[in-house]
Amino acid sequence: MSDLSAAPRLGGLRSFFDRGGFWRLVPLVVVYLAIYLGAGLLATTVFARQGEEELLTTVGSVFVDVTFALIVGAVVLGVFLWAMGWTREVFGPQPIGGSRWMWIGPTLVTIPIVLRIIGPDYGKYSLAVIVLTIVTGLLVGLVEEVLTRGIAVKMLRDAGHSERVVALVSSLVFAALHSVNLLSGQAVTTVGVTMAYTFGFGVCMYLTMRVTRSIIPAIVLHGLTDPFVLLSTGGIDEVGSNGTQNALLTVAGSFSFIIIVAGLVMVWFVRGRVAQGTDGTVHDPVGATKG
Repeated sequence: MSDLSAAPRLGGLRSFFDRGGFWRLVPLVVVYLAIYLGAGLLATTVFARQGEEELLTTVGSVFVDVTFALIVGAVVLGVFLWAMGWTREVFGPQPIGGSRWMWIGPTLVTIPIVLRIIGPDYGKYSLAVIVLTIVTGLLVGLVEEVLTRGIAVKMLRDAGHSERVVALVSSLVFAALHSVNLLSGQAVTTVGVTMAYTFGFGVCMYLTMRVTRSIIPAIVLHGLTDPFVLLSTGGIDEVGSNGTQNALLTVAGSFSFIIIVAGLVMVWFVRGRVAQGTDGTVHDPVGATKG
């Protein structure tokens, strides 16, 4: 009996989200954040994490503070994509390509990644901590890109928005996710700078997805950004220079502000629109290779 009653409820939920749009996206993001934050709180409570312990001190501190909640988030998003039947749309070829200028986005992100891979003093951390940090970073890339460049972009396109609006709003949603850092006690100014950076970074990831016609490169670039920021600064979502810096890390840090400015400028040059058929399928990518 429960199976029979569950089917109409799932069908109604799919019908609701299939229509897309910003206001259908908002509750989805809020529910995801609630689950993610709840998982983090559960982990720190169950494992009695000591708040004064540095994040990269032990494997346990990394897992409890960051990894566990990301695993829960990845499972939740995976189940949602499966239930909605969106897995192929999110991970398959993008319905619209990009212009050559869009390579600016992934290039601006790749340079600081390389500098931060070379720059940190890895001797400060155990091998196990370094490996788990990198794996955790890849999880960050997977979860955040699936939510904001996968689900959010799809829902905005389904509502018929232009690609400029899609890029702008999905990047704003990505930036807004990082406002929860206020709950961890970060200063308002620090969170504000982080949100500005994540907006610019979000635009770069959108451009990466457009120009490569796949979400996978965006996931990889995002997944390589976070762990090496963490290993070079010792903190999550640290944008400026923090702690002991060498020349390579100083240059890498300057790219944060370049990405902010570039993102604010490049988003206005995005063009195109993904046309939807009456059955909801893509049938004519308008401006498929235009900016």
